Amino acid sequence: MTPLTFATTPFVVFEAGASKRLGKLAGKKLGRRVLLVTDPGLRKLGLCDSAIRSLEGEGAEVTVFDAVEADPSLATLNKAVEAGRAASISGVVGFGGGSSLDVAKLTALLVGSGEALDEAWGVANAKGPRLPLALVPTTAGTGSEVTPVSIITVGEEEKRGVSSPVILPDIAVLDAELTLGLPPAITAATGVDAMVHAIESYASTNANNNPLSKMLARQALQLLGANIETAVTNGNDIAARGAMLLGSMLAGQAFANSPVAAV
Repeated sequence: MTPLTFATTPFVVFEAGASKRLGKLAGKKLGRRVLLVTDPGLRKLGLCDSAIRSLEGEGAEVTVFDAVEADPSLATLNKAVEAGRAASISGVVGFGGGSSLDVAKLTALLVGSGEALDEAWGVANAKGPRLPLALVPTTAGTGSEVTPVSIITVGEEEKRGVSSPVILPDIAVLDAELTLGLPPAITAATGVDAMVHAIESYASTNANNNPLSKMLARQALQLLGANIETAVTNGNDIAARGAMLLGSMLAGQAFANSPVAAV
């Protein structure tokens, strides 16, 4: 049998309401000074509040960076890193969609290691160490919570990425309650994104594709295909939302280890 290497997030919690216990789940790992990276919309909606209170309840001082935009820019990443350094942080939480999670990954790397971003771009160039890192996705689409990849927009349109196992988080917390408020259009778009990840992972002809990735891709597509219509038309169906979130994560694990092209 062809040798394979499989890397993913070592600790995953899948449970409705789990983000309210983030302090119990990850507080010891994250330490006493935590940077929570999110976007202004989620902060305004108060979606992060329970997680912040949970961390504070375990004795953490939480600094919130809530300026992440879609397709985050290099300027935004630099501001997050500056905020982390100014607060002398000991750990990072990414809370939101793929953009917030990607910024959190690189913030943990750059603050923790002190290495220059220009040296980390590309595949397996980031050396670390990074700060302790927890990721809490609020969309079922990117699977970023279990992938070793972060994408940043440089200049007007250029996308650059860091791909290295060192930016895989210590823990991913999948809480379907956080996805209940997603509008139908976003639910559909992110769901199709996850399905594309699963399909390409399964169909990849790369010599390093493997039975484990294919198994995950099949299960992901089964969950996503069976639940996307319900999640779109009845956004309060917690079972469908949970299935979409789990399917997105499984697709992320699959495409991160197939490997696939840049989708």
